[in-house]
Amino acid sequence: MGEFTTGQLTIDPTCRIEFGPGRIAHLPELIASLGMSRAFLVTDRGLRAAGVVDQVLKVLDAAGLEYGVYDGVGANPSTGNVDEGAARARAFGRAVVVALGGGSVLDAAKGISLLVGNADAAAADADSLWEALDGLPLIAVPTTSGTGAETNGFGVIEDTAACRKVYLGHPSVKPRIALLDPELTLGLPPRITAATGIDALVHGIESLASRGANPVSVAFATQAVAMVGRWLPAAHRDGADLEARSQLMLGAHLAGQALTVSGLGLVHGIGHALTAHTGTPHGVALAAVLDEVLEFSAPAAREAYEQTARALRLPEPADGDWTGAAIAAVREISGELNVKQPLRELGVDRGMLGSIARGALADAVTRNAPLQPTEADVLGILDSAF
Repeated sequence: MGEFTTGQLTIDPTCRIEFGPGRIAHLPELIASLGMSRAFLVTDRGLRAAGVVDQVLKVLDAAGLEYGVYDGVGANPSTGNVDEGAARARAFGRAVVVALGGGSVLDAAKGISLLVGNADAAAADADSLWEALDGLPLIAVPTTSGTGAETNGFGVIEDTAACRKVYLGHPSVKPRIALLDPELTLGLPPRITAATGIDALVHGIESLASRGANPVSVAFATQAVAMVGRWLPAAHRDGADLEARSQLMLGAHLAGQALTVSGLGLVHGIGHALTAHTGTPHGVALAAVLDEVLEFSAPAAREAYEQTARALRLPEPADGDWTGAAIAAVREISGELNVKQPLRELGVDRGMLGSIARGALADAVTRNAPLQPTEADVLGILDSAF
């Protein structure tokens, strides 16, 4: 973070937080606290097959709540997913939208909630919906620890017709409540733990380095980096370690709080473009270029990288190079998770690089990067990661 000039600062609290193992049992009373007795559950088929959806529906059944379910959200949610889910939700009627899943589900649920409140709207209208009518109230129940999507009112959705990511959102669909139950993450496979966890770590680091950083976001991000850096490798090694899962989930949430205040940066700009072109899972796309972007941004992010190194509890470098120490530590964490892959192994061919670079530069998050890149800079990063 650069020098902060004293002045006026407005921070909008993100949501009510309900955290702890077994907290899912309180879902009915949380729905009632929003003035409704009906729920529309948005989720995916993987969670249905894993039994997590049934676990939640039993809680609703026991409380006698009427509910509907849409489980068609894809791994990279599309405008088609959102439109289909909204049609189901409109047919069901007014209810609290309960988003149960990872970042893809949470993002799609925000779009579904918004479209229900705007009868003639479609997901492809994303650019014009920021001034729309209010959507349905939303409770976010993340089942991964990484995206922080429960802290903000927008979703990153793929417009398949335009082959680009769009930001679909509105202040009214920022979740009213984030229900963080780490027991829901106990069955998460190591590869998903790694991919979602590296997303949380990047959120913390990019928030520290963001042009929009301020003392509030720095406080959230510093604690997030400390918690994620310590507990992500432990949760990856032993997915049944409830303490590791709990600490990681709360750390990821704090990283989401940070990014909501500060914005992100170039790792996410490139990551979004990679996913749009290849369908690569979000966290894997970030890991593919993380080291390279950190190296590129270093001249403008030395203070942020020192904050990162200190949060990771690194010893003071003998040569005083906190920047090098931070980048090396992040590289070591990524290596332990076995999450970084060359772009060529993710379905990227050299003919795509120009389009990916232009997509990254056009992404709103890139404007927060501490060192603003040119197209040639981004092409150089992609070439190094190829």
